[in-house]
Amino acid sequence: VQLQASGGGMVQPGESLKLSCEISGVNMVLTTVGWFRQAPGKQREGVSCIEGLGLTFVADSLRERFAITRDNSQNKVYLHFNKPKHEDTAVYYCMTDAAPLTYAATLCRDMTLSDGTYWGQGTQVTVSS
Repeated sequence: VQLQASGGGMVQPGESLKLSCEISGVNMVLTTVGWFRQAPGKQREGVSCIEGLGLTFVADSLRERFAITRDNSQNKVYLHFNKPKHEDTAVYYCMTDAAPLTYAATLCRDMTLSDGTYWGQGTQVTVSS
């Protein structure tokens, strides 16, 4: 199982941005994938996760600024930033447990520190005016 994250960079507050995660080695229809982030000095946290057939979870405090989509035919999952703020500056990672039919909420809330998960390399997003 491999994940490759891309699309990070520097954006101004309020600008849109889209991150991509390409996944290989899984059955995409059965596999839940999530986006996580880690800001300097803070713990890694779940941002948004999506199940194989499209059911999504977004962290409560982030629902107005983030959305997640996927294209199973392209083996990709996307994280969409809507009007990001300075506090969204972080390294963003995509992750999966590669297990069939994991609930999106479970992946995002409970599995950040779990064994048996697969992580992409991370992509830096800096929100700065």
